[in-house]
Formats: sequence, C-alpha cells, structure tokens
Amino acid sequence: MRAERQVLFWMGAALVLVLLIGLLKDILLPFVAGMVIAYFLNPLAAALGRMGLPRVWASILILLGALLVMAAVIVFLVPLLVAQAQQLALALPDEATRLRGLIDVWARERLGARYPEFQAGITRAIDGMSQNWGDIAKWLATSLWDQSRALVNAVSLLLVTPLVVFYMLVDWDPMIAKINGWLPRAHATAIRALASDINDAVSAFIRGQGTVCLILGAFYAAGLSAIGLRYGLLVGLATGVLAFIPFVGWALGLLTALALALVQFWPETTPLLLVVGVFLAGQAFDAGFLSPSIVGSKIGLHPVWLIFALFVFSYLFGFVGVLVAVPVAAAIGVLVRFALKVYLSSSVYEGTLEPANGPPRTDGDETTR
Repeated sequence: MRAERQVLFWMGAALVLVLLIGLLKDILLPFVAGMVIAYFLNPLAAALGRMGLPRVWASILILLGALLVMAAVIVFLVPLLVAQAQQLALALPDEATRLRGLIDVWARERLGARYPEFQAGITRAIDGMSQNWGDIAKWLATSLWDQSRALVNAVSLLLVTPLVVFYMLVDWDPMIAKINGWLPRAHATAIRALASDINDAVSAFIRGQGTVCLILGAFYAAGLSAIGLRYGLLVGLATGVLAFIPFVGWALGLLTALALALVQFWPETTPLLLVVGVFLAGQAFDAGFLSPSIVGSKIGLHPVWLIFALFVFSYLFGFVGVLVAVPVAAAIGVLVRFALKVYLSSSVYEGTLEPANGPPRTDGDETTR
C-alpha cells in the first residue's frame, strides 16, 4: 500500500506540473530560455571555478561574453537575415512563376500526352501557394506576436533571460545540493542514478546537439553563400537550426536550396550540383564526425519518437514546448527504460504459473500419455 501511495503521489505531482506549464506557458519563455542557456553554459562556469575564479565572477564573465556575442549577432547577422527574409517574401510569387515555367518546359519535353494533366496540377499548386503567401506571412507574424503577447515579448525576453541565466549559474551547485537533500532517503540512490542518466541524455542534446546545429548552420550558410545562391545565408542557418530533427531539417534545406538554385541558375547545372554537394558534405560531416564526437549515443531517442515529441509539445505548449520537447522526451525515455528494466527483473515477468492443486510442476513430473 505504501508503494501505491508513493506512485499516486508522484503521478499527481507530475500531473500538477503539466497543468501549471499549460496554464503559464505564455509567460514561461524567458525563464525556460534562461534555464536552457544556463544549463548549456554551466560546465564553463564549473571549469572557471576549478581554476580558482569565484562562482559569482565566473558567472559575470560568462554572461558578459554571451551578451557581447549576442550583440554582435544582432548588429551584424540579424540585419542580413531580415533583409534576405524580406527579399524572399517579396520575390516569392515571381520566383514561383519562373519555377513553374521551368517545370513546364521540362515536362512538355518528357511527358508528351500526359503533359496537360501534369500542367494543371502544377498550376493549381503554385498559384495556390502564390495567392496564399500573404495570408501565410500574416498568419506567421500573428503567431509570433501571440507567443510574445501579455508579459512575454521581445523586451522581456532580452531583459529577463540574462537575469535568469546569471542567477542560475551562481546558484547552480547550492540548488543541486538542496534538491539532493529533498530526495526520499529510501530511494535516493536510485533517483541519483536516474538523474545522472537523464543529465547525460539532456546534456547530449542541449550541449552536444546544440553545438552541432551551430556548426552545421555556419557550414551550410558559408557553402551556399560561396556558391552565390541568393538567400543562401538564410537557408543555410535555417537548415542548421532544424538539424536537431533527424533528416527532416536537412531534407527541407536541400529542397529549398535546390528550388532557389533552379530558379536562379537554370539552365546551368553546375550550381545545382554544387548545392547538392554542400548538403551531402554537411550530412557526411555530421554523421561521420560531428554527431559521433560531440553528441555520441547518449540521447537514446528514436527519430520517430523525437519527431512525435516535437509535434506534441509544440501543439500543447507552443514555442516553449519546442524548447523543452527533446530534453523532456529524453528524460521520459530514461524513465521508461528504467521501468522496463524493473519489470523484466520482477516476478510479474519471471513468475511461474502454479497449478490449481499441488506445488509447481517440473519437467521431471511430466508423463507420456
């Protein structure tokens, strides 16, 4: 009965936590972002502490460095990205029309009698995309604004997040020690082991996969820009950001870059081959070196489960859900594997069936009829 009460207590606590996140999701963004950044930077603060620098000064130094990097990004990179995004939004209808013309020429030469049906389908698809582009852009802007309304907006994100990062870095060790003191004494060892596994999985994503995404974003942006692809910086960085979704981010980036290259360079085929080469090189660089060296296999999430978690958490909690989807999914994966291990070693799984009368029968008791 005691175990049942414990299970009910923790299930109730988890349910209350989920409900609170759902109710407060509109104001949680700067706090969640601050905790994620602090978790990412904590090893650096610990390393500075081991070098003899007080934790407060280490936190100040790290925060100042992060703010300088952010300021440089805002001053030098963001204007370029905004300009390319605006140019792409304005040029998309004309680009779509030209792309349709190129597809029509190709299809007319190869499809013969089936060309009119193909043309009708392509026309409907591209015309619909072009006509609805304004509505899509308006919806996207409205969605971004809705995520920032009430107490959460760009100003609060810029002001609150650095404070959360600083205090989390300063109080990290005392906070962990206090949480450790709250653990149920009878289960403290098992909980610490689970927490260590969860930390390995979450660290592999936030620190490992986050680093991989930054490197790949820089690689794709530099490669596409070197080719001379319009909007190459925007497409490359977006592909790097989406690299945490297995294959999906890479495929979306490749298709987008190929479509833009086709409109810009056709009938030249060399730039198209160079675009494909950049993405193949990035995929090989990631699979052969970056992910094995930086991330390893500690996340332990199947790609389908990862994509499912992203969809579910983004649907339930918006952008906050996107930030926490993979770490929470990784933590759930550790707990599920632990529960499965307990089940496979329990009497429920390994128990023997007893006959209605008498002790359990062994193989030697069997007789041939």
